[in-house]
Amino acid sequence: MSGNKNFVLGVYDDEDLLLKAIKDVRQSGVKIYEVFSPFPVHGIDDVLGYKGSRLSVAAFIFGLLGTTLALTMQIGMMTFDWPMIIGGKDFFPFPTFIPVTFELTVLLGAFGMCGTFFVVSNLKPWAKPRIFDLRITDDKHIVAVDLDKNSMSEEEIKKALAASGAQEVNNKSFE
Repeated sequence: MSGNKNFVLGVYDDEDLLLKAIKDVRQSGVKIYEVFSPFPVHGIDDVLGYKGSRLSVAAFIFGLLGTTLALTMQIGMMTFDWPMIIGGKDFFPFPTFIPVTFELTVLLGAFGMCGTFFVVSNLKPWAKPRIFDLRITDDKHIVAVDLDKNSMSEEEIKKALAASGAQEVNNKSFE
């Protein structure tokens, strides 16, 4: 998020109008940067053309890492480094490994998913957030269009947003 950025914002009141407006604006050839809403809008991901998250793949990989780490640690400690006889058996005591393996799988899966989400979302403590309009936390929906990413002129984008039912069409610049 570096450099100067210029945006055109369309302000909407109703979520049904917002969904219809997103379809209309995208069909007119405008590339939407992001849509901001004070509450979740059902179906907005499909209308914006977002693909499904691959966070579940990261969760599986981190869980597999936790399982592997737990079993390697316990097998190494309990069978090679410090062999213990548990339940009268002096060989590989796998049933006793299950609770620790489960807990470490869940722990590394959760920490890994959180860390992956923060990295992918570019969330860091020193980042300065871009606030497009303060009303997005109350009652307005905002469609932000990045002027640098669109081949259409600013006036054409404003006309497309106004034609889609936007209450207001504003400009916003960030440094």
